Amino acid sequence: MTDNADDNCCCGPNGCTPAPTAPKRPTAEHRDAIETRETVREGYARIAESGVWSGAATTAATSPSAPDACCAGGGCCGPSNWTPEQLAQAIGYSKGELASAPEGANMGLSCGNPTAIASLREGETVLDLGAGGGFDCFIAGAKVGAAGRVIGVDMTPEMVAKARRNIASYTRESGLSNVEFRLGEIESLPVADASVDVVISNCVLNLSTDKPKVWREIARVLKPGGRVAVSDLALLAELPESVRADLEALVGCVSGAVTVAENRAHAEAAGLTAVRLAAKSSYIDALTDWNDPLYRRIADALPAGSTPGEFVTSLDITAVKP
Repeated sequence: MTDNADDNCCCGPNGCTPAPTAPKRPTAEHRDAIETRETVREGYARIAESGVWSGAATTAATSPSAPDACCAGGGCCGPSNWTPEQLAQAIGYSKGELASAPEGANMGLSCGNPTAIASLREGETVLDLGAGGGFDCFIAGAKVGAAGRVIGVDMTPEMVAKARRNIASYTRESGLSNVEFRLGEIESLPVADASVDVVISNCVLNLSTDKPKVWREIARVLKPGGRVAVSDLALLAELPESVRADLEALVGCVSGAVTVAENRAHAEAAGLTAVRLAAKSSYIDALTDWNDPLYRRIADALPAGSTPGEFVTSLDITAVKP
């Protein structure tokens, strides 16, 4: 694949063609919760089918008239299209962790490594919010061992089906049968009260239309002394309205994000303590450098001279239920 200097060029089935003009979007304030949830569900159904996230795949998910995405990783006809494996290594996953996940479970949807910051121990029960194809669940399963248990919850049937298909490969390679997947929404988890030792999530909470409720659900399912380890995107500054109303930026985990301070407030309001937040803007800077079409468009909408990394950050959140 050759580099393409045209910022409006995207990969289609017959090579690089001009990207379609985006339709006019409703403002963020006028996009109701049901519409937002369905947009996210449809977007991630398309990602489950394509097997990889990219700005091009996001555009295809929210704009049916767009050309099909053919570029893997974080770009489209850009100079450095990284694979999901390369992205995972860049944000902290070890080769051993990647080897424990079945092929296809990693679709490039991560913005951190919550299984690492969770310090998982053998025998623990782990819940993954927005499990996708099961990438973090299978990594967690290897860490908690035969005496442990991992439950992945996702609201997209196509993602749950994909994750369940991956179980056979995981069990064959690891000898473990400690991972399961449930269809459900993270605002109303299909999990019993006080039944989980650790809640993890990777770049998902920003997609919720009711983040305080998600945090209350996290507190509900955790056992006393249970831990939270979340990697997500958060805002450092308010985004322009054109970005907040962009459906591709919603599915791409940007326009639905809230500030670092709001993340802390939601966790503490749910009754969690020892809340720690670690911002890592290098993740966003890297996506910009990779010439991802979504971040390229976001950068164009920002004030002159600014970068996406000044507005959006990857955020590791840890907390404890008293």
